[in-house]
Amino acid sequence: MNSKGYLKHIAYDSVVFGFSGEKLKILIMKYHNTGLFALPGGFVKYDEDLNDAVRRGLKERTGLDNIYLEQFYAFGSVARYKPEIMETIMKANNQSLEGYSWLLDRFISVAYYALINYEDVVPTPDALSDSCDWYALDELPNLMLDHADIVAKALQTLRDNLERKLVGMNLLPTLFTMKELQKVYEAILGEKLHRGTFQRKILSLGILKRHEKQYSGAAHKAPFLYSFEQK
Repeated sequence: MNSKGYLKHIAYDSVVFGFSGEKLKILIMKYHNTGLFALPGGFVKYDEDLNDAVRRGLKERTGLDNIYLEQFYAFGSVARYKPEIMETIMKANNQSLEGYSWLLDRFISVAYYALINYEDVVPTPDALSDSCDWYALDELPNLMLDHADIVAKALQTLRDNLERKLVGMNLLPTLFTMKELQKVYEAILGEKLHRGTFQRKILSLGILKRHEKQYSGAAHKAPFLYSFEQK
């Protein structure tokens, strides 16, 4: 990864949200021999679009091509400039800094959040990492640099855009029950919702299509299945 192939001073970080059925989780990397935890991120090649660079990085970490991405903020505080952290990562991986001094420069990071079906992912660490794992929002490790701030901003953006972006479409299977959809909303908002109030509100939005009931036991207890209307 020499400086000739990549843009200097520009990086990206991705907050990858997945829903486990009960909790909202985030994909976190752990760098080899450092104890440092970070969001999946990377750099942009001279000959690729920024969005393509992010998709390339996420495919390497998740194995998925068709990922919903939303660019939500650019982080450029002087306080995030800590070259000693990258130097620690490089040395821990027996990487010479010769020819890689550009990695110790100050970077502005363009942040994205991604919404994916938790069950479809096989988390894969990169060459500098020991692991790439799912962590629940309330069980996140201490993250390096300003990555905790990036997560907080992504979560707030997700909450603000909850109905407008139809986030459940990317966190649930194609067909789902109203109970499953409510659990997604509760996980994102961090609070319990009244079942009847939630159902009335969601149905009033006109964003769902109802399908046949899901028969798994007594017929009268089978819930209807829903999908999101494609617009």
